[in-house]
Amino acid sequence: MQGDFAFVQLGDLQYLKIPAFAATGLVSHGFSTRLGGVSTGIYASLNLGLSKDDRRENVLENRRRFLQALGLDLADLVAAQQVHGTRVAVVTARDRGRGGRDSATEIPSTDALITAERGIALSAYFADCVPLFFLDPQGPAIGLAHAGWKGTVAAIGQKTLARMGEEFGTEPSRCLVAIGPSIGPCCYEVDGPVLEALAAAFPYWRELVTLKGGGKGQLDLWETNRRQLMEMGVKEENIYISRLCTACNERLFFSYRAHNKRTGSLAAVMSLK
Repeated sequence: MQGDFAFVQLGDLQYLKIPAFAATGLVSHGFSTRLGGVSTGIYASLNLGLSKDDRRENVLENRRRFLQALGLDLADLVAAQQVHGTRVAVVTARDRGRGGRDSATEIPSTDALITAERGIALSAYFADCVPLFFLDPQGPAIGLAHAGWKGTVAAIGQKTLARMGEEFGTEPSRCLVAIGPSIGPCCYEVDGPVLEALAAAFPYWRELVTLKGGGKGQLDLWETNRRQLMEMGVKEENIYISRLCTACNERLFFSYRAHNKRTGSLAAVMSLK
């Protein structure tokens, strides 16, 4: 176990699952590491991002391997064009396969996907930003969100829950939410513009940052998202955090910051059974 997540090893491929989600029996899900794929160089080896300069056939093979480990199929994968915004898209059967094999078919300008339909594999892609997994066991309904600092300040987690409420009748108090591996407060140094945005968004912003000299600070994106989820009514005991820093753990993860902006992509995937 690492935080509230657990490692799964299948041959060379290693990924993380959320035991609390698995215990419901409602979803197939996982968060990838960089281990177990066919890509080479800076993308070694399980790069799952089609937007990178990696060979397309390698990325598709990597996606097939990861999805197979989760008991899912590439034909059912849905991906979005992530833009650090707050648009939440409702995914239905007609979207099945969008962005799975080609970035040109991704759902445009979207950073959160939600669905109440079974057999659709939602996906989101990361290399330091925060993965948010949402599970409403009573719907049932699920969601995935991509929360960098911009999306976090703009409350993408809250907006995802609100949209699930509008579409599926989801109540935050019954939801399980997980915060996956991302850059941690140990490594995430931010400067004046980010601090100003935090101060404008959160009255308690000083509790989210360890201030340093020179107008900089170490931002805790995990705590920032946790606080927002609780403000929406998610119970504290229903929020699960991996506490794995992608920048600290270069052997396991791709990291935009640790690898000087030249790196592969990790993926969060979840599907209703």
